[in-house]
Amino acid sequence: MARKRASDFTLLISTILLVFIGIIMVFSSSWPDALHKLKDGYYFLRKQLIASFLGLITLVFFMNFNYKKLNKIALPIFIMSLLSGLLIFTPLGTEFHGAKRWVKVGESFTFMPSDIIKLGAIIYLSSLLAKKKDDIESFWKGIVPSLIIIGLSCGLIFLQRDFSTSFTLALTLLSIMFVAGTKMIYFGGLVPIGVLGVYKAISGEEFRSLRVKAFLDPFEHKLGYGWQAVQSLYALGSGGLFGLGLGKSRQKFFYIPEPYNDFIFSIIGEELGFLGSLTVIMLFLLIIWRGIKIALNIEDLFGCLLASGITALITVQTLIHLAVVTSSVPTTGIPLPLVSYGGTSLILYMGSIGILLNISRHTELDRS
Repeated sequence: MARKRASDFTLLISTILLVFIGIIMVFSSSWPDALHKLKDGYYFLRKQLIASFLGLITLVFFMNFNYKKLNKIALPIFIMSLLSGLLIFTPLGTEFHGAKRWVKVGESFTFMPSDIIKLGAIIYLSSLLAKKKDDIESFWKGIVPSLIIIGLSCGLIFLQRDFSTSFTLALTLLSIMFVAGTKMIYFGGLVPIGVLGVYKAISGEEFRSLRVKAFLDPFEHKLGYGWQAVQSLYALGSGGLFGLGLGKSRQKFFYIPEPYNDFIFSIIGEELGFLGSLTVIMLFLLIIWRGIKIALNIEDLFGCLLASGITALITVQTLIHLAVVTSSVPTTGIPLPLVSYGGTSLILYMGSIGILLNISRHTELDRS
């Protein structure tokens, strides 16, 4: 029996370091909020530690689970992920800050179906395009089925009033189509449709329109929809080269709402400075680089598309998060993968990295 290859060590250690940084920064950024609202400064730390432990178990499991088996059960995985999304519209659906995106089971267990849908859609689209490799250039046999998958998964998330996540997933799934060999002429036709869809989504909700208006001049609207962007810029600007010091952020004291989630990179910049922020960015670049290397070196098409999709998801979501906290795009709620607070997100991303690590065991890579 041939001995199993080792997993990609660079990818593994980069992931563990980011999760470790995330635990520290979630604790630091959540302390005031947890103490004020829950009378327990360690509340979010405990939950993130539990999620990290479960995420590590998930990572190790998928690292040793042959990714090719996912190809055989891709459809059931996708259907189950969609069903989890439909739970939002049952009595189990829970509303938070005016948005109904969580499912609550029992007294304390909650999860976000959108994270499950993201991974389920990536697996199924990768499987479908791998099986239709000879039909990928066909409009009816290749493009239409792919667009149906994108429409179902992104549409279900959009119904939860989560435009940023549906947009992230759409870009991710389109990148899988691109890697699979979809003709550029089809993408050219999708661009105006996508632009129109984004316009309709923004103009259809007043709060999105106001966020775009505030983005154009956040300081003019700093007491309204520009508040988060302005406070984020204050945090990043006050960090300087070396930062104010771990735990010494000022903006986490109720200036930035929930700084441990959608604006955690702002606190990283404030407390750890430019050098700390650069370290986090470099770790993400290492993960993206190794993901691309794995996708390029795997001979199996399903493995290539799956690795490309997971890498694209991490890339797109990271870029959007960084763009939001630097006020480069309108403010929206998008967590930083592996770092922000959130059990479902952390477990699913660590599981996705586990799949990448397993794919790396089937490639000829320099694992040093």
